[in-house]
Parts: sequence; C-alpha cells; structure tokens
Amino acid sequence: MVFGFLGGEFVDVITWLDDTRDTMVWRFERHGNAIKYGAKLTVREGQAAVFVHEGQLADVFGPGMYMLETNNMPIMTTLQHWDHGFDSPFKSEIYFINTTRFNDQKWGTKNPIMCRDPEFGPVRLRAFGTYTMRVADPAVFLREIVGTDGEFTSDEISLQIRNVIVQEASQVLAKSGIPVLDMAANTADLGKLIAAAIAPKVTEYGLSIPEFYIENISLPEEVEKVLDKRTSMGVAGDLHKYMQFNAAEGMAQPNSGVGAMVGAGMAAGMGMNMAQGAGPWGAAPAVAAPPPAGKAWHVAENGTTKGPFSEGDLAGMAASGALTRVSQVWVAGQDGWKPAGDTELAKLFAMVPPPPPPGV
Repeated sequence: MVFGFLGGEFVDVITWLDDTRDTMVWRFERHGNAIKYGAKLTVREGQAAVFVHEGQLADVFGPGMYMLETNNMPIMTTLQHWDHGFDSPFKSEIYFINTTRFNDQKWGTKNPIMCRDPEFGPVRLRAFGTYTMRVADPAVFLREIVGTDGEFTSDEISLQIRNVIVQEASQVLAKSGIPVLDMAANTADLGKLIAAAIAPKVTEYGLSIPEFYIENISLPEEVEKVLDKRTSMGVAGDLHKYMQFNAAEGMAQPNSGVGAMVGAGMAAGMGMNMAQGAGPWGAAPAVAAPPPAGKAWHVAENGTTKGPFSEGDLAGMAASGALTRVSQVWVAGQDGWKPAGDTELAKLFAMVPPPPPPGV
C-alpha cells in the first residue's frame, strides 16, 4: 500500500500491492485525507478500482495508469457537479478488487442426496469437488456482497457459493436419470450441467465460475460393501475355471514343491465339484461326492520317491523291514519330508518286534 501526500494533507498516489492469496477486496486507506485533483491512480493487471462517493458507486477503472481528472471520471464529475475548471481535492472511498481467479475452492454435499436409481431403487449419494471463481463485475460484487467491508477475503463468500452449488448439484444429480454405476463416467457432463445451473445466481453476485469439477460421487459405505461382494461374485464367474487358474498359479510358484501341486490339484477338484453343484455357476446336475480316500504316503529312498502307498501298504513294509522309523515319508498337507517315526505312522512300529539280540 502506497500513499503520497501534498503538503502533508492530500493523497497524491493511489495504488495497491497485494501480497496475499485470498484477498478479494481492499479499501484504500486515506486516513482522513482528501484526494488531490490530478492524483495518479495505478491499477495493475488482475485488479479493478471502484470509486464510491457518499455511498454511491461512481467510476470503475480497469488495469492502467490514470490521472484523476474530470475527463476520465465522468460519473464522479456528475455526482460532484464539477464544472470544466474544477481542480480542487475531493474525498471518496476507493476499493481495489482482485479480478484474478481464486483456484482450488472446495465444495461438497453435507447431507446425502436422495436419488432414484433404475437398478437399485432409492439411493443416497454424496458428491464433492473443486471450482474456481473470479470477480466478473467489480461494481456489482462491491454493491451486492462486499458493502463497506474494508478487507474482504474469499472465505467470506465461499460458503455462500458452496450452498448454491450443493442446491443445484442435488437437483441435477436427482434429475439426471444416469445409473449410479455410470455416474463416474459422466462426471464431466454432470459438472457442465451444474456449472450452467449455478451461473445465473453467481452472476447476481458479480462473480463467474470459470472451472467446475466433480471429483467423486459415492454411495453410503454399507451399500458400497454390498456392491464389493457382488463384484467379487462376478469376478469369480465360472468357479471351475477360477479354481483351475488358482491351481496353475500355485504350480508356477518356484518353491511350491510336490505338496503345493497336490494341494492345487485338490483345490481344482473342489472347484469342479462346486461348479457342478452351485446353482448359477454350473449347469451340470449335482453328483454324489466320492467316499473319502485314505492318505497317500510317499517314501524317499536312495534319492528317488516311491508311492503313493496306503497305510496298509506301509504296515506290511514296516513288518518286512522295508520301512523303518528313520525312513523319510511325506503326505499331502505335511510340511516337508519327515522320519516315519515322527509322524502318525509311528503306531505301525509299535506292532513290529525289535531285531533279535546278537547270537540268538
């Protein structure tokens, strides 16, 4: 803010240097001094200067440098009844208006918007986004919104703008007829409709909304959870193919081992049974599940794997000495190879007599 005085009582230079990011209007402080006739007025780019004389709006100046004289102050000249030779100081209020864009202004629905969706029926929606605003008509903005406020910031008008946006957004979304699941693909068009709907009201304030964005339109959290479950079911689709994919993926793991392959095969078999018996995924008639089979054991011997063997087979091998407590065995579900005596097969050796004593 710069002041110039002539003889210590007249304002000689009028200008505004804004070092804030949110000031929309600032009143030039005369400190009771009169403005010198012919004083220099500097209005920078992105500014406008509005003169108010005795409560009445007078001349509005856009960017440029002016000498305050009768030839460029026609409204003030009329209000003051200045004659052609007027050259006396005068007293008026001068308001500088910031006409640049105020970006990243937030808006959002405080309460849900009730809509009728063609697929889900009545639903509650929430929406939020951002917009930019700027002063389009400084005189109207000063008269309708600012009044005599000496320093007016964007926060003082943003709440009112948000109320206008939410009111129009509620009507646009409710009347759009767009299914909820398709709204995300139509936010740009919906944003244009809302911007057009709020334009008449913000114009009455002397403002404009150059940009308007919808960032998100969402359903209540509990409804979204139900949709997530429905989506998961749709992704699973054909359970037979889904389980086959899981089995193949398990076999492709570098450290899967034989156990992983067997487990994957079992999962694939379960998937086939589910596909045949679970209503919407399988068209084939339900079949009785096969009786549960005994465990299939494998025995490691001299670097090779033998089997599978049933528990009865292993009992005979234990009796003949082909299987001992230290023999390495494995069965599906077991964590790696283990000595037979450390597994449930230990009971087989309880029925086998120990080796005869030497010399008997």
